[in-house]
Amino acid sequence: MPFTTRPELRGTFGMVSSTHWLATQCGMAMLESGGNAFDAAVTAGFVLQVVEPHLNGLGGEVPIVLWDASHRRVEVICGQGTAPMAASIEAMRALGVAEVPGTGLLAACVPGAFGGWMTMLRDHGTRELEDVIELAAGYAESGYPLVPRIADTIRAVEDLFRMHWPASARVYLPQGVPAGWSRFTNPDLAATYRKLVAESKAGGGSRESRIDAAVQAFYSGFVAEAIDRHCRQELMDSSGTPHRGFLGGADLAAYRADHEDAVTVDFQDWTVAKCGPWSQGPVFLQQLRLIEGFDLEKAGFLSADHIHTVVECSKLAFADREAWYADPKFAQVPLDELLSTTYAAERRALVGDRASLQLLPGSPGGRRPRLPRLGGQAVAEGHWTGTGAQSVGDTRGDTVHVAVADRHGNLVACTPSGGWLQSSPVVDGLGFCLGTRAQMLNLDPDHPNRLEGGKRPRTTLSPSLALRDGEPRLAFGTPGGDQQDQWSFEFFLAHVVFGHDLQAAIDAPMFHTSHFPSSFAPHDAQPGRLHVESRVDAAAIEELRRRGHDVEEADPWSLGRLCAVARDSRTGMLSAAASPRGAQGYAAGR
Repeated sequence: MPFTTRPELRGTFGMVSSTHWLATQCGMAMLESGGNAFDAAVTAGFVLQVVEPHLNGLGGEVPIVLWDASHRRVEVICGQGTAPMAASIEAMRALGVAEVPGTGLLAACVPGAFGGWMTMLRDHGTRELEDVIELAAGYAESGYPLVPRIADTIRAVEDLFRMHWPASARVYLPQGVPAGWSRFTNPDLAATYRKLVAESKAGGGSRESRIDAAVQAFYSGFVAEAIDRHCRQELMDSSGTPHRGFLGGADLAAYRADHEDAVTVDFQDWTVAKCGPWSQGPVFLQQLRLIEGFDLEKAGFLSADHIHTVVECSKLAFADREAWYADPKFAQVPLDELLSTTYAAERRALVGDRASLQLLPGSPGGRRPRLPRLGGQAVAEGHWTGTGAQSVGDTRGDTVHVAVADRHGNLVACTPSGGWLQSSPVVDGLGFCLGTRAQMLNLDPDHPNRLEGGKRPRTTLSPSLALRDGEPRLAFGTPGGDQQDQWSFEFFLAHVVFGHDLQAAIDAPMFHTSHFPSSFAPHDAQPGRLHVESRVDAAAIEELRRRGHDVEEADPWSLGRLCAVARDSRTGMLSAAASPRGAQGYAAGR
C-alpha cells in the first residue's frame, strides 16, 4: 500500500515523493517547518541539483504543473529555457555540423530551472529564498554520500574532463574518480547558492521583491556574467570539434519563466493536465484519446492485448509529436485537432493485430505532416535509422522528479532535468553545468521544431496532474526522456483503469517502445522495438513476438522511476508512493 496520512490529524503536514531520499526528507522538513507544498518542492528541487548532478542541475530546466488551492485551478510554470538569439540553422551549418550536438556549448539554452523555481516560490510559496536553498547549500559545502551511479558516470567521462574540460576536472576529479558512497562536496556550487541568497537579502522590500532580486542576480548579474565568459571558450563537444557557445548574457537577461494554462483531456471521470506542445506532454493526452476506444479492462492487466494496444497507440501519438509539436510561440501547432475525439477515431482505426513498423503521423485538419530531416537525412515513413555524431564517453543524462501534496489542498508535480555533469563543462567558479536541450531542435528549415533564436526546444520533460470529478487528486511523473509519457501513462492506466493503488501501479512491470526517433542526439530509433520487463508473463511476451514486435526483455525492476502523491477530497486522505527501481526513490509524509 502507498504511505498515507490524514490532514485533520494533529501533526499532519503533507506528502513528498521524489527520486532521491535526501530530497524527499528535505521537502518534508520544509513542510514540517510550516511551509506549503510549493516551498517543499523548491527545497527538494535544489537538493536534487546537488545530490543527483548527473541527472539535473542549476543550469538545466524544470516544467511544473500545479494546483494552488487558493486559486482553484491548474497552472503550468514553464522553466524551459530558450535557444540563444544568435543560434540559427545557418550558423550551425557554417560550423559544419549536421545537427545540434548532444554535448558541449552549442546545445546550451538559457538555464530555465532557477527562473522556474523562483516563479513558483514567489507566486505560490510562503518562504524566503534562504529557507528553501540552505539545505542544498549545506550538502554542497559539507558533503553528501555519492551514489555509485554518479561515480560510474564520472569515471566514464574522466578522460574528457582531463583532456578537454578542465573546470569539470577541478570539481569532479580533485583527487581522482570518487568512490561510490564517499563524501562528495561542491564548494563552488555552495558559494553560488549563498551569493544568490546574499543578493536576495540585499534587494530589501517585500518577500517577492527579494526573490526578484535573486532572479536579477542570476539572469543579469554575477551568474549571467560568468556564463557569458564561459560560452566564449572553445570547448569539445560530441561533433568531435571544439566550439564556442551561442549563449550570451543578453539571452539570460531577456528570459522569463512563464505562467501558462495547462492542456487538458477528460478520461472517464478524470481530467489530466499537461504542459503545452513545447513539451511532449500532449502525447499523454493523445494516448488517452486513442485508448478510450478500447476495452483494456476486458483485455486483462499486462496481457498481450493490453500491451499491444497501448504500444500501438503510443506509436501513433509519438509520430504526431515528431511531425507537429514545437514551441507554439513560433509554430502553428494544431493542438485542438490533435486532441479531438474525431481525430482520435481516425487514428485509432490504424491499430491492427500486428505491430506497426511504420512512423505514421496524421493530418489534423487536413494539414500535411512533415517529419524532420535529421543529420541531413529525412526520417521516412516506414523503416528509418538515426544519424550518428561522435560519442565521447557516456554523456547522455537523465532526469529527476518531485511531487508534493500538503494539508492545504495544494498539489504540484515537477520534472527537473538538464545541466548534466557529463554533458557540458562546468562553468568555472559557479560549480554547475549548462544544459544541452537545444539538441532537441532540428536543422530542417521547413519543420515546426527547427532551430530559431529565442525558441523553446520541444522537451521530453513532462510532469502530470490529474483531477477527479473536478477536484485535484494526483500529481506524478518520472525520469526517462522519451519514455516519460509511456511509463507515466502505464502507471495512470494501472491506477485508473485496473484499480491498482499508487504503489502497486508503480511496482507493476513496465514496458515502452523505442520505435520512433529519440529526442536526443544522434536521434536513433529501433522500428518495432518493444522493451518489456522480464517480470511480464512469458506467454504474453511470446504472443507479442508472434504479433511482430521486436521484443527486448529488460531486467526485472529496471524500467521507470515514478513518483506520485495523491489527495482524496472525499476522505481527506493524502497518499504517496515511489518506485523501488534504483533504490533511491522515496515517499514520506506526516
